[in-house]
Amino acid sequence: MVPAVSLLLLALAAAPASAVDARTAVETFVSRLTHVSLADMTVTERFTLYDPNGRSEQASGERRLFVKIPRRERVEETLEGRRVISILLDGRMWVRGSDGRVSEAPPVDAQRARADLLTSFRHTAADLLGVWRSLGIRDDVVHDERAGGRLVTVIGARPGDRASPAVWLDPEYGVIRLVWREKLPAREGVVDLALSDHRRVVSDFFYPFRREIFLDGRLLTRVTIRDVAVNTNLPDDLFDPAALRRIQ
Repeated sequence: MVPAVSLLLLALAAAPASAVDARTAVETFVSRLTHVSLADMTVTERFTLYDPNGRSEQASGERRLFVKIPRRERVEETLEGRRVISILLDGRMWVRGSDGRVSEAPPVDAQRARADLLTSFRHTAADLLGVWRSLGIRDDVVHDERAGGRLVTVIGARPGDRASPAVWLDPEYGVIRLVWREKLPAREGVVDLALSDHRRVVSDFFYPFRREIFLDGRLLTRVTIRDVAVNTNLPDDLFDPAALRRIQ
């Protein structure tokens, strides 16, 4: 479920230290959204999975994401004819597999599922910083850097550091890059989520229409957004875990 590309054309020169601390930078961004009216969002996207070397396409599929502010999410994913539905409700996640079986996912999976929604609406600065800290991001290490011609605040890494857990925050778009460490079966890897092609969805709220996930520098997944609809009054049944068992 998790789900951004090289919009990150980074400057080669070392970037100067940030003039603001992490909390101030996040609070400034969050304050831009206080007047935005956003109750729900439906996102239709296409994703491509790559081989371990990140060179060849392995499979592709479609996904629909339903979000009801503030803490309800549903994902319907179809890959090679198999459909999987998951519901994230108040930090817990239920999954209906392609075989029709419904189960509750472990907490770590629920946390991973919302990793690509860290720009979700109605988060406070404290909320965002707390989530980032849970990914190992230090909010006492901050500097400014240029990405794609835009000045952004990098929280968690020093200039030139591309391996430490960090978040790249654009003052207008929000998160454009997120780096964290993931425990793998045999080792620990560096996951790099890049969010780009931000487009205005409603008022001052922008959504990334492209995202890519890299593992140790190799491309794993590429997602492109086909459509975003907002404030359509999504029904509550969409987010009812019990309803997953009634699907035919």
